[in-house]
Amino acid sequence: MSFSSQGFAPEIVKALTECGYQKLTPIQQKAIPLARKGHDILANAQTGTGKTAAFALPVIQQLLDSKKSATRRTARALILAPTRELAEQIAVNIADYTKYTSLTVTSVFGGKKMSSQERALEPGVDILVATPGRLQEHIEEENVSIANLEFLVFDEADRMLDMGFVNAIRNIMMEVNTSPQIMLFSATSSAQMNKLASDILRKPKRISVDPENTTASTIAHVVYPVDEERKTELLSELIGRKNWQQVLVFVNYKETANEIVKELKLDGIKAVLCHGDKAQSARRRALEEFKEGKARVMVATDVAARGLDIADLPHVINYDMPFLAEDYVHRIGRTGRAGKKGHAVSFVSREEELTVVQVETLIQQRIRRVEQPGYEPKNRDAYIDKVNTKSAFKNRKGRTNNPNEDQSSAERRMRLKNVIQNKARITKLKK
Repeated sequence: MSFSSQGFAPEIVKALTECGYQKLTPIQQKAIPLARKGHDILANAQTGTGKTAAFALPVIQQLLDSKKSATRRTARALILAPTRELAEQIAVNIADYTKYTSLTVTSVFGGKKMSSQERALEPGVDILVATPGRLQEHIEEENVSIANLEFLVFDEADRMLDMGFVNAIRNIMMEVNTSPQIMLFSATSSAQMNKLASDILRKPKRISVDPENTTASTIAHVVYPVDEERKTELLSELIGRKNWQQVLVFVNYKETANEIVKELKLDGIKAVLCHGDKAQSARRRALEEFKEGKARVMVATDVAARGLDIADLPHVINYDMPFLAEDYVHRIGRTGRAGKKGHAVSFVSREEELTVVQVETLIQQRIRRVEQPGYEPKNRDAYIDKVNTKSAFKNRKGRTNNPNEDQSSAERRMRLKNVIQNKARITKLKK
């Protein structure tokens, strides 16, 4: 199925051809016709499935069809994304799609000066791509109004909720006086996600191109059991021995990322960093070096890497297993895209064995174990026997950011947090 068969304007088709787009991906085949008819949409789609075009192209076409134009300090269509990297990537893609039209596209996110973004918003914009926090700032400063919004898209909505943006999203929704067409795209599903969808969507059409929380069939998964203190050594060994040329490494902490890069450089392996302590410009340079092959390895934390778009990435390594099994799906979704083969490698210490079991349950797939000679973990068999007993699994929720905190205190802290958030929300609504 081609894009020209979808009734898009010649200007759009020409731009898509120049982008190298030929046939619609499964998510595009399902979403575009429904979006063109004006339906609200709730879609489950993994990163790399072509979802940006799936929601952006119908919006672009309908904006062209309406023959309207944005007025001063207003936006006609709003696309919300969880991170600055993803927001920037979406805006770049849409600019490519609209290059032969008169539509305007602007992105606003943290890490750049408010003043330059304010100047871009001043004449009005047809399509605004934003992170929730920075958009709220611009709304409060009256730099932009979304009162008369025609289209609203949430991309990677699950990640926005994970990052604590639910109140920001609800506050933004209160600024909208119209009934825009709303499309909500997510890689995973949860009770919180379903609640948000039921609150903001009107009789949505549900779309899913793969079973929820699964990974692409083109990805080969493998686990390397290894003691925690030998992970960096194993990483260097595999990259050198197997001659891997482009490797994205995920860690849970910025400090870990810094140490890995130092060690890899000592071994003669060029590596770059991508985490929250790095300036936006530094992260952009690191990504460019990685894409261009000037650096063989990029070491990243989850939040900083969200939205990274790297074509034909062959290897993703979980140096640390993620705190949530769902994040495994997000991480490895950067490889094995568009039918290409990908390699997902996880380094697993004894303490992380439970997380592997949870991941396998989530993706409904047994992950192959490979022991690298010379790196076999100490006393691993005894630990596996322990975690596979019923008593060990009872009431286990997986690792937390504070592994020393017992479950009851964690639950009390979460209940207190929810009470505070609810009070704050009620206060804001009363105002």
